[in-house]
Amino acid sequence: MLKTGSEHIETLRDGRHVLINGKPADDVTIHPAFCQSIQSVARLYDFQSAEQNRSLMTYEVNGVGTASRIWQMPGNHAELVERRRALETWATLHCGFLGRAPDHVASCLAGMMMGIEVFQAYDPKRADALADYYRYARDNDLYLTYVIINPQADRSKSASQQQDGTLTAGVVDQDAEGLTIRGAKMLATGGIMANEVIVTCIQPLSQGDEPYAVSFAVPMNAAGLKIMSRKSYEENATSVFDNPLASRFDENDAILYFDDVKVPWDRVFINQDIHMCQQQFHATPAHVLQNYQAQIRLMVKMRFLLGLAHRITETNGIVNFPQVRETLGVLAAQSAMVDALVHAMEVKGRNFGAYFVPDAHTLYSAQVLTQKLYPEVISALRELAGGGLIMLPSSVEDFADPQLRALIEKTQQSPSTSAEGRVKLFKLAWDAIGSEFASRHTQYEMFYAGANFVTRNHSYRTCDWHSGTRLVDQMLDSYSLENELGALAAVAE
Repeated sequence: MLKTGSEHIETLRDGRHVLINGKPADDVTIHPAFCQSIQSVARLYDFQSAEQNRSLMTYEVNGVGTASRIWQMPGNHAELVERRRALETWATLHCGFLGRAPDHVASCLAGMMMGIEVFQAYDPKRADALADYYRYARDNDLYLTYVIINPQADRSKSASQQQDGTLTAGVVDQDAEGLTIRGAKMLATGGIMANEVIVTCIQPLSQGDEPYAVSFAVPMNAAGLKIMSRKSYEENATSVFDNPLASRFDENDAILYFDDVKVPWDRVFINQDIHMCQQQFHATPAHVLQNYQAQIRLMVKMRFLLGLAHRITETNGIVNFPQVRETLGVLAAQSAMVDALVHAMEVKGRNFGAYFVPDAHTLYSAQVLTQKLYPEVISALRELAGGGLIMLPSSVEDFADPQLRALIEKTQQSPSTSAEGRVKLFKLAWDAIGSEFASRHTQYEMFYAGANFVTRNHSYRTCDWHSGTRLVDQMLDSYSLENELGALAAVAE
């Protein structure tokens, strides 16, 4: 079943317990901290369900009907490319600024299903629960988020060694009905706009951490689940004209606190097994598929930033300066690199049982490079824009005063556009690279996949070192000290 935007909005009126600014948010679909971003998500669903987009955005499921491609498990290279085109098109609707749009965690869950044998070897009942949940999420076109990181607290200690043993969400009881969970998880990006949350741990766990080594799913309105929102950039955006991104694409982040939340067994995929918590991501295609989606989104975002850079230089009349073209050339190369890496993941993909998955090492190489790349791109755009990012009218209300508008038109001149066009562009640029919303995005792109050492270790782990060392050995074997000494002796004779 495909949802429309209005149908998704209606699913969010479910009594979820969202806390912001010291009080409950009540109906999040009309709350000023969330309503416009929820509308942006609704537009994704409307686009997907529109008749003219269905061949691109959906696929046929045997015995079920049509489903969104976000749930598709590609069986070959062509199907992987078809799925990517759908995700890429969806990302263009938000220019890559919804990092946890519905296609992200759907990709993770689809990846787990592609490796269902790993769950079956662990526990057939838990594997059945996962398979049933995947079908339920797919057939109801759910928007899923996940929380897979523990609260930072004392990072020198494991979850079980923290001063408060229930700081991190873990099992405090289990019975015939299921698990009882108490504690917190982060970061629940997009959670306020999502239907359900998958709760697990991607971080390494130590002996004694078994109560925290779980994997399960609950609705966002589960009894006892408290959703603590960060500051809303949308709520503080004065208008769409002044904050075109923050006002509409602030997907929000939240800490989830589980106050003795009951999780039925048919929603439990892993129960207190440290090894399996890692296996669910790395012995299945889950981690590769979810981060492949992230790189598709970043590819679109890089195109947007590249276009923004070029438009800034046109607006300031500097596009033909040699040093400016040099900067633009570097940005163009960086954008092309991300694009090429995404396509290379597909071309170098491999079969995983009945499925076809992107190349893991190319994916992790892209993450290592783009973690450092994104802040460099933002810095380059700041240099191209200069003081024009700062010296802008205070708000859209300035244009409502005829005398002030006349001064704006006099002082905000451009060789390529009107004063209004210049202000509009630079307001967009500031929201993309300089505002509090933009700062959060820089932090997100640098750390959504983990710290630098995490992605670098993934790159090391998945690299085909043998192909390189074989060449080194081949070269070393092509000569020897004994032969060289023999040659010298022959010359001496």
